Amino acid sequence: MHPGGRPIVAAVAAAAGLARLVTGRGALVGGLVTAATAAFFRNPHRVPPSRTGVVLSAADGTVALVSEVVPPPELDLPRVPAPRVSVFLSVLDVHVQRIPADGRVVDVQYRQGRFLSADLDKASEDNERNALLLETVDGARVGVVQIAGLLARRIRCDVAPGDEVAAGETYGLIRFGSRVDTYLPAGSTVTVEVGQRTIGGETVLAELPGIPELPGIPELPGSAAPQGPSASGPG
Repeated sequence: MHPGGRPIVAAVAAAAGLARLVTGRGALVGGLVTAATAAFFRNPHRVPPSRTGVVLSAADGTVALVSEVVPPPELDLPRVPAPRVSVFLSVLDVHVQRIPADGRVVDVQYRQGRFLSADLDKASEDNERNALLLETVDGARVGVVQIAGLLARRIRCDVAPGDEVAAGETYGLIRFGSRVDTYLPAGSTVTVEVGQRTIGGETVLAELPGIPELPGIPELPGSAAPQGPSASGPG
């Protein structure tokens, strides 16, 4: 279970116990509600693929949108359209978020906002959200935005600027229905499509563009490769 869920599960269990004590009934219902709440905060073990140059899904859920949009200003990415993959989390999905690639946290920015249904496109701009900017070990910058949904009222982020992070490790949590947007560098190849199910920390969302090779050093005039001694001696 994610640590952020323990106080809530304890509160639900206490309320169920109190109701049983006062009314003498409801033990089964209270037990089921407590178990369902605990299941919501589950944090299953995940094994990231041993691939480099890819971005993993930060969340379990269903791909709701694949588009090219200008990233939100809090990510401090170039203000030009870039690939974005939006994953919608229903109340039945695992709600912890995971780091999409090995690297370093550059910045974390929280924004207050509305609580529209997370499957709406405008939720990316209007809803309460938390943006994480990650720099991969290869120098690419990836943005991940936790977005509160219609029922969500709490976003938790457990990393801070300067933290070294590994692909697949848990870094945050959104309570009760939400969405996670991943912003990719221009030129990335998205490998998922709308309607596809994703597994946080395991599903590859995209392949990053290759790092351009450094140009070779031009040969200076007159610097031809040295030649061996002449085959003909003096006459």
